[in-house]
Amino acid sequence: MSGPAADTGVRQESDQRDEWTEVIPADRLAQVGLGIVFILLVLAVFGPIVSPYDPATQDLSSRLEAPSLTHPLGTDQLGRDVLTRLLHGARLSLGIALAVTSVRLVVGTAVGLVAGYAGGWIDEALMRLVDTLLAFPGIVLALVIAGILGPSLVNVMLALSVVGWASYARLVRSSVLSVREREFVTVARLLGHTRTHVTARHLIPNVVAPVVVLATLDIGGVILGTAGLSFLGLGAQPPTPEWGTMLASGRTYLRQAWWLVNAPGVCIMFTVFGFNLLGDSLRDTLSPTQSAQMEQL
Repeated sequence: MSGPAADTGVRQESDQRDEWTEVIPADRLAQVGLGIVFILLVLAVFGPIVSPYDPATQDLSSRLEAPSLTHPLGTDQLGRDVLTRLLHGARLSLGIALAVTSVRLVVGTAVGLVAGYAGGWIDEALMRLVDTLLAFPGIVLALVIAGILGPSLVNVMLALSVVGWASYARLVRSSVLSVREREFVTVARLLGHTRTHVTARHLIPNVVAPVVVLATLDIGGVILGTAGLSFLGLGAQPPTPEWGTMLASGRTYLRQAWWLVNAPGVCIMFTVFGFNLLGDSLRDTLSPTQSAQMEQL
């Protein structure tokens, strides 16, 4: 394909690449968010490897020691190094967040694509299911599901996955509805291309940007939800070094060992803060229409 239409397509693709590649360097908040996320990833990957302590090994002779050179963040009620447990908890929390967000993204995107492109009774049935899920507060519904299934990290991941995909489905459906009537989709249909080809070639590329932004914002929420359910005793069980579990076990010693609660609490706060900054900055690069759609979710 050549001529003005091809040149226009090339310019549009180039402008889109420039938009995504320039947002991080140009936005100070994005730089802060990206820095926090990068540091967290480095600590989660390499921290447990270089730590000289085992996160589950108990040493009652060193219980509740204040922060020192030997234990930079002190020890807990069983003499375990708090910093080591935080590093292992970072790896666990990030792994859970990425897994849950991936499930939400795949399921929600698939449902949104089917609903938006098929239309008719299929669209109505799927959107009523989405509306039903969105009618309940997500953390409350996840609490109910996790409570029924029993306390474990796997059940928490399942509960958070079930309650979170609906937002992706609504966002993708609205994007598909705005794209499917455009000229290039109509031309593809007239040329006899299958629905699979139209979806893969024209619809999916146009929903990638808002879905990536929503997923970035969603990671922080999943980390917070996992920690909250673990704090209530429905997630990770001792001695698993998970941030919510560390908060729950440390609150008993809040007066005599402040670091037991403050250390995981600060980690959760900065992690969620970093992903939210990064997601907000990416969202601001989208069109006003896409930004408004995401504000409604």
